[in-house]
Amino acid sequence: MSAETVQRSPGATVGVPRERGAGERRVALVPKVIERLRGTCGGVVVESGAGLGALIPDDLFVSAGATIGDPWACDVVVKVAPPTPGEIGRLRPGTALIGFLDPLVATTTVAALREAGVLGFAMESVPRISRAQSMDALSSQANVGGYKAVLLAAERSTRFFPMLTTAAGTVKPATVLVLGVGVAGLQALATAKRLGARTTGYDVRPEVAEQVRSLGAQWLDLGIEAAGEGGYARELTGEERAEQQRRLEEAITGFDVVITTALVPGRKAPTLVTANAVKGMRPGSVVVDLAGESGGNCELTEPGETVVRHDVTIAAPLNLPATMPEHASELYARNVAALLALVLDESGAVAPDWSDEVLAASCVTRRES
Repeated sequence: MSAETVQRSPGATVGVPRERGAGERRVALVPKVIERLRGTCGGVVVESGAGLGALIPDDLFVSAGATIGDPWACDVVVKVAPPTPGEIGRLRPGTALIGFLDPLVATTTVAALREAGVLGFAMESVPRISRAQSMDALSSQANVGGYKAVLLAAERSTRFFPMLTTAAGTVKPATVLVLGVGVAGLQALATAKRLGARTTGYDVRPEVAEQVRSLGAQWLDLGIEAAGEGGYARELTGEERAEQQRRLEEAITGFDVVITTALVPGRKAPTLVTANAVKGMRPGSVVVDLAGESGGNCELTEPGETVVRHDVTIAAPLNLPATMPEHASELYARNVAALLALVLDESGAVAPDWSDEVLAASCVTRRES
C-alpha cells in the first residue's frame, strides 16, 4: 500500500518521531498497533527511520496504514523518552503529547511544555488501577527490565544458576535474592527460577509476600513494613532504614546474586546494599542494580557502569528495556494506544474527558480554557 492510497478518517493525526536519545532503540507505535488504529483517528505519520532501532523498516509502517513524513506537525505526538528542548520547539500550541515525561524530576521539561501550550500526558503518571492496566507502561517495561537483569546476572556470574548432576559430582544451584518485589522484581524472581536458581524475595510491603511465594521463591522477612500508595513503598524513617540495613547486611552475604529494583517516585533510590554488605559477599558474586538511574540501591553502584569491588561484580545498566526493543516497543505501543483511545473522542478528535480519573491523573500540562 502506498502512502497515497491510505484511507484516512476525519480526526486527529498521530505522529511517531524517531527517538534520538543515546541507546534508545524503542519506538512508540509498531505496525500491528497502527493497523488497529485505522478509522479511529485521522491517520498516523511516522518519521523515516523511527523503527530502525527495533528492526522495523519504514515499509512495514506504510503497509500497516501509516505515512512517512513529519510527525511534529500532527495533532498528537507519541514518544518514548521525554522530549528535548529542540523537540518541544517543534510542537505546535494545542498539540497533545503522550510519552514518558518524568514529571516529578524533569520539572524544566514540564514547564517548557506548559509554556509551549502542549497538552502533555505522562505514561508514568497513569494511575495503577484495574481499568488502567492496559495503559500501565511502567509495568510493561519493568517486566522487560526484570527479565533482562537476570540474564545479565547469569552472564556475569562465575557459577551455574541450576543444580547440575554430572559424572564429576553435583553442583549446587545459585542463590538469588531480589530486593524490591514490584513488577520488575517479580519478573526477576520468575526468570531466575526458570534458570534453576534458588530464589528469595524481599520488600518492605508485606502484602507482596504471597506473590513471591506463588513463584516458588522464599520470602525474606526482616520485620520491617512500609506499605505505601499506588503500588510503591512509603519512604522509611531514619531509624527504620538503619535497622533495615543492619539486617540486610547479614542476609545479603549468603547469596550468590542480588538484584535490586527498589524505587521511590521523585526521590533518590533507597540504599539497600551497603559497601559492608558487598565486602561480605562471596568472591565472584554479582549485584545487578536496576535503580541506577535514580542513584542506585547499592552504595558502590556507578550508574551505567559495571565495576568490580571486593571481588564482587556490580552492574548498574541504564534503560534495560531499550536493549530488547522489539518486544519492549510492542508492549509500550499497546499502552500508548490504550491511553490514546481515551484522549480521542468517537470522531477521532482530541477531546479528553477530564472527569476520567485516568486522564486527570496522567495529564501534567493542560491547555488553559
